[in-house]
Amino acid sequence: MPTRLPSSDEGRSPPIYPSSNRTRASSHHDPPRLLATTYLENQTVPPSVCSLHIVAVDLTTPSDLTAIYNCSAFFAYVFSVPLLKEPLRLDKSIAVIVAIIGVLVVAYGDQKAPEAGADDGGAAATKAAGERFLGNMVIGVGSVLYGLYEVLYKRWACPPEGCAPLRGVVFANTFGSCIGLFTLCVLWVPLPLLHWTGLETFALPTGHTAWMLLFSVVANATFAGSFLVLISLTSPVLSSVASLLTIFLVALTDWMVTGEPLSGAAMLGGFMIMVAFGMLSWSTWREMAEHEGHKPVDMTDSGDDSDMERED
Repeated sequence: MPTRLPSSDEGRSPPIYPSSNRTRASSHHDPPRLLATTYLENQTVPPSVCSLHIVAVDLTTPSDLTAIYNCSAFFAYVFSVPLLKEPLRLDKSIAVIVAIIGVLVVAYGDQKAPEAGADDGGAAATKAAGERFLGNMVIGVGSVLYGLYEVLYKRWACPPEGCAPLRGVVFANTFGSCIGLFTLCVLWVPLPLLHWTGLETFALPTGHTAWMLLFSVVANATFAGSFLVLISLTSPVLSSVASLLTIFLVALTDWMVTGEPLSGAAMLGGFMIMVAFGMLSWSTWREMAEHEGHKPVDMTDSGDDSDMERED
């Protein structure tokens, strides 16, 4: 009885995905589900975060707004552990905590005591404190949602593990362009209604204001595209801490434009954020190196005997 020779694919173990990417790898085989999930994620969470941010601006102080909103880096790490199966590492935890402390130093380091008699009375002070507390709660919810959004984007809207970096960059920018296209085609609908009803009037900018808005739009588009690419290539935690570097860059820009020197709190907080970013980058590199070292090596025969024929 003739013996059947095994094919080149028999006995070969299936590809092993890391625990953090098994769900992502399997989800990409179901395009309708992936598109639906991605659509719901990007058209519900970001508008909610923007709305909460706008509401909180009128209720709380700029310092509270900056400090609480940028705590999204912490919540991104919290959600990464159960949703992305990311291991809880001590060095990453310390880096995130140092970054948040740096933000608090920048936000509250130069707080001035209120002048005596500035308040009109106890009732006004109580009302202001109540509004500030409500604003802090609102922006706190926004911070949690933004951290969740970053993790969900990494899980559902990024290429699977093993994709070439260039393809990941193209995919992230294409995905971001689709979000912008949906915003352009759909989310403008309430604007004429608000204008006609008088709830909020709109006018086209002119002159210097128009140029500044154009520059702001281009800069924001560059930031958003780069941010999505960074999440796709690394992790939501590293991307969140990297975005905190903009706090110190804003202080530097303000110094160059207005001539007002940097305060000690701004320099100390900015230094802490940069140190935290360096720590997190090193930790991420070590984790990626460990992951590469534990990848299984396929030692099975490919069935190609061309090398042996050349030797003969």
